[in-house]
Amino acid sequence: MSEKYNEIPMAGNIIEPGNSKKYLTGGWRAQRPIHNPAECLWIKNGACGRCWIFCPDMAIRLVEKDGVRSYEFDYDYCKGCGICSNECPTSSITMEGE
Repeated sequence: MSEKYNEIPMAGNIIEPGNSKKYLTGGWRAQRPIHNPAECLWIKNGACGRCWIFCPDMAIRLVEKDGVRSYEFDYDYCKGCGICSNECPTSSITMEGE
């Protein structure tokens, strides 16, 4: 189910618990975050994660598999607000137009 913004019930009505997963809000965005892993402190030493902490949509996942760290951006829910880019101390996340 992927309803458009004008099909979502008005006034913040919660029709059923956990229904926010059904609304893919990434289509609202005008910009998307682009990650440069070479500059990222999380990937270098696991010492940051500010983008993950501050993302209001939980659209960033910190992944560590077999000792290798990386990020996953969930563009289905990322609204392109740019908070991750603003909070990144090394500017490894930039915003680019859709």
